[in-house]
Amino acid sequence: MTGDEFAIDTNQAIAVLNKRIPSGALVSENSVCYLPIPVIGELRFGALNSDRVEENLERIDKLIMDCRVLPVDLETTEYYARIRRDLRQQGTPIPANDLWIAAICVQHNIPIVTADGHFDLVPGLVIRRDDKPDRSQPNS
Repeated sequence: MTGDEFAIDTNQAIAVLNKRIPSGALVSENSVCYLPIPVIGELRFGALNSDRVEENLERIDKLIMDCRVLPVDLETTEYYARIRRDLRQQGTPIPANDLWIAAICVQHNIPIVTADGHFDLVPGLVIRRDDKPDRSQPNS
């Protein structure tokens, strides 16, 4: 595949849904934007707790159609367990859903676009703070 591949965290997906980040900045002809399953779950939870449930669910469904979904499988559980153990041993746990998101991205070697600093704690996770692929740096 030529072009840029990356996953977006929940905060970035919300920014797209709320038009704070134009969807074209993430999803273009030369890029592939992935949505990890936990992100979709968090988005749907937010929609169900909003004042505009149906409208928000429709917007989420459109975003899902514009992206590729990254599932959780048995191999993901191995990454999740190792990352969780390592962070616990370091005394730097992160939220459970973000552990799953990180595990999926590390498993597939796909950078995550996020504004959450705690992803910096995850060994092997490539993090992007904007839409420029040349700024990706793996954590060590």
